[in-house]
Amino acid sequence: MIVDYHMHLRGTREEIAHDTASVDPFVAAARAAGVDEIGFTEHVYYFSQTRRLWTIPFQVERCVHDLDAYVEAVLQARERGLPVKLGLEVDYVPGREEETRELLAPYPWDYLLGSVHYVDGFGIDAQPRLLDEVGVEAAWGRYFETLAAAARSGLFDSLSHPDLVKIFGARVASFDYAAVADAIAEAGTAVEVSTAGLRKPVGELYPHPELLAACRERGVPVTTGSDAHAPDLVGKDFDRARELLRSAGYETVTIFERRRARQEPLG
Repeated sequence: MIVDYHMHLRGTREEIAHDTASVDPFVAAARAAGVDEIGFTEHVYYFSQTRRLWTIPFQVERCVHDLDAYVEAVLQARERGLPVKLGLEVDYVPGREEETRELLAPYPWDYLLGSVHYVDGFGIDAQPRLLDEVGVEAAWGRYFETLAAAARSGLFDSLSHPDLVKIFGARVASFDYAAVADAIAEAGTAVEVSTAGLRKPVGELYPHPELLAACRERGVPVTTGSDAHAPDLVGKDFDRARELLRSAGYETVTIFERRRARQEPLG
């Protein structure tokens, strides 16, 4: 089984297009790439219904779309028999866990991805950067502390691009992933192996082989994703993702349905 569980529903010019017709090109691209099932995971901060969660201008100014329309677009595609799942990429905000849970509870999600894009108001992959504010070593420590808290929150089914902090190539000489891997394992959350990092300055998959190995040692399940914002990126470089997974000892991938997980052989 090959799944791409991280993508953003866009139109022909990569503009926001939360309508069921926009699903079709992603499905066609998935079939061409040999991907069996895809899941849409729009950014949570695009939706007006989540406005009260945000204080960072980048997120606040994007809260203009309708969450119900997005959900309906994906559900209609599934009703047409397309192999799609309904997900959301949810930024973790410490202290706002219950509000987040309450806002998202009414919707029939198949899974929720948890992401850490900001720590203490500073961006991990955006300006102003946490790296510039506190330095590489402190940024790594604070990022992974926040990722562990995201796992422990119980909000998420999988953690997307779990070592995003390396995106610009700045890294500590040696990092001990044990604490964050322990937190993820104890929470029962999956981690995503993402090919998106290959298209970023760091030029490598998420997560680092050492983090993935630490997760494997603890029995943490995995998902796979491209973080596609256009159909031509669906399933891109998945041969390398599968190679990384097998090198860490993984033989299965996680399939979600209405937030219930099962394991299927890795394609």
